[in-house]
Amino acid sequence: MTGAAADGDRIRLDPSWKARVGEYLKREDMQSLRTFLRERMHKGAHVFPPAPQIFSALDATPFDQVKVVILGQDPYHGLGQAHGLCFSVQHGTAVPPSLVNIFKELQRDLGIPPPTHGCLDHWAQQGVLLLNAVLTVEEGRAGAHQGKGWEGFTDHIVEALNREREHLVFLLWGSYAQAKGKMIDTNKHRVLKAPHPSPLSAHRGFIGCGHFSKTNDYLARHGMTPIDWRLP
Repeated sequence: MTGAAADGDRIRLDPSWKARVGEYLKREDMQSLRTFLRERMHKGAHVFPPAPQIFSALDATPFDQVKVVILGQDPYHGLGQAHGLCFSVQHGTAVPPSLVNIFKELQRDLGIPPPTHGCLDHWAQQGVLLLNAVLTVEEGRAGAHQGKGWEGFTDHIVEALNREREHLVFLLWGSYAQAKGKMIDTNKHRVLKAPHPSPLSAHRGFIGCGHFSKTNDYLARHGMTPIDWRLP
C-alpha cells in the first residue's frame, strides 16, 4: 500500500468497494500502515504482493457480485507467489501444500481432477472473494505485517458484507479464520467451518468437509448460480 495504492481517492479498486472502504483508507491507523510499509521497503524489505496487486481480491470480485467468502490469514511469503488472492498463486508457480489439499478435497467432494496450476482468478470472477486478513507480507517472514492495521480494514470488509448482503457462504478454514468470522450473522448467511487445509491440520477434518458441494447446494437453494470450481 504505497503511493496511489494507499490513497482512497486514487486507488485502483472496483467502485462498489471504493464506496465502502475509501473513507476507511483515510483513517489515521491506515496512514500509519502506509508509513510502515514505505519504511520497510526503504530499508530493503521485499513486500508481497506487489503494490498494484494488494487489493486484487476486492478488484476481482465486486461487492454486489460476492457469493462466497474464503478467509485466509496472510499472503504467501515466497518470491513470485502472492498476487492478492488468498490461497492463490500466479501461473507458472508451484502449487503450495495448502492449495494442494484444497484441490484434493475438491476432487473427493465433486470429482474435479487437480488442475495444473494454482491461479484462482476463475473463482474470483464468479463471486468467490478470496480475502486474506492481512494483505501484505515480507519475503521469507510469514506474519511479518500482522498487527499493523490490516486486520481492522479486513474486519470492515467482512462487516459490510454481513450487514448489506444476505445468503452469502463464508468458508472459515482454521481457528484464525473462524475467530475473524465470529461477527457473521448465521441467520442471514451460511457459515461453514473446517480445519485449515495446511498439511499440519488437513487430515483433522478439512479432507472430507464437503464445503464445495455444500456451498453450491446453498447457492442453488437461494436462486444463485453455483460456482464452477474447475480451473481452466
